[in-house]
Amino acid sequence: MNLKDKKIILAVSGSIAAYKSAFLVRLLVKEGADVKVILTDAAKEFITPLTLGTLSKNEVISSFTSTVEGTWHNHVELGLWADLMIIAPATAHTLAKCAHGICDSMLVATYLSARCPVYFAPAMDLDMYAHFSTEESIAKLKANGNYIIEPTSGELASGLDGKGRMAEPENIVVAIDRHFKQDSFFKNKKIVITAGPSQEDIDPVRFISNHSSGKMAFAIANTFADAGALVQLVSGPVALETPEGVEKINVRTAQEMYEATEKLHGEADIVIFAAAVADYKPKHKAEQKIKKKTDEMFIELSKTVDIAAELGKVKKPNQIHVGFALETNDEHAHALDKLSRKNFDMIVLNSLQDKGAGFRHDTNKISIMDKLGNAKAYELKHKDAVAEDIKNAIKHYLTNTNEK
Repeated sequence: MNLKDKKIILAVSGSIAAYKSAFLVRLLVKEGADVKVILTDAAKEFITPLTLGTLSKNEVISSFTSTVEGTWHNHVELGLWADLMIIAPATAHTLAKCAHGICDSMLVATYLSARCPVYFAPAMDLDMYAHFSTEESIAKLKANGNYIIEPTSGELASGLDGKGRMAEPENIVVAIDRHFKQDSFFKNKKIVITAGPSQEDIDPVRFISNHSSGKMAFAIANTFADAGALVQLVSGPVALETPEGVEKINVRTAQEMYEATEKLHGEADIVIFAAAVADYKPKHKAEQKIKKKTDEMFIELSKTVDIAAELGKVKKPNQIHVGFALETNDEHAHALDKLSRKNFDMIVLNSLQDKGAGFRHDTNKISIMDKLGNAKAYELKHKDAVAEDIKNAIKHYLTNTNEK
């Protein structure tokens, strides 16, 4: 997390989801943020100032003045103090007032005074969320540079089931953390990443595959999403949670992965071929389960489509292709051959000879080579840190090529 010493305003409006604000404050404080809470009068019906003040270690503000001390709560000063403002939960009422500048509360006055980024986490019943007036409020807020953390679907306070549940505090913290991690270099760049293994069917119950877990590709996807990129992840079967903000496209076979990646390729700025795609598939898939009859069985294989090579043939001059090479011998020679043969700009090499590298590990040890002749070896690291190294290497490569 990147929230240490960040100044964050949490504004809580009157929704049953206000109880989640206590968990949100606690998570933000735990990450080292300095949190000041604004609580509307309606929100006090759901959670007390004492609770949020205790958790935030700051006075909770509800009105322009303190009736006890006779002091003025300066909304301008508060708005200028913050690095980020999050309104969670944001009711339909609050969304409308902020969208149209109806300044009748400390929350809206602070919002109008804030020069920092502002996030809204809507919470309301499904029909209210789908109503044209709410949609117009959200569209107006987004058009003017605000951020919306989409509500989720599920059982609502009304007893109905649908979209309108405020995002969970953990996911809101991830969104806030990601904001501070954004890199203007990658912001809104379109990045396509292939991930995991492919499965090539022998019969209805058996297939050819490999040991790929997808962990490296998913770490890369998360790193680029953190940086503000628009990430699409074409993944074979894996048991991993999709990173927040990443669009995942599920595939099984090499042919399915090729077709899905080809559809996305034309609009991509960067394509990272991190999947472990089977090189061969059974030439004929049996319609029924193959029974064990003899001591030996032979399966005739044919080549699968070489996704990276095929898309390398249509790579545009402004596109960057990054490949992966997992080798067991003559590692550098094989990687350099693949770099040239598949029209990669850069290749990430790891060797199964290195302990802790390769499939299924949480760590990896890589070398990165590019077509400019640069090569760099890295120490064994957690795959999250390796993903950062890969992102930084791509940035360095692009910076150098743009300068020439």
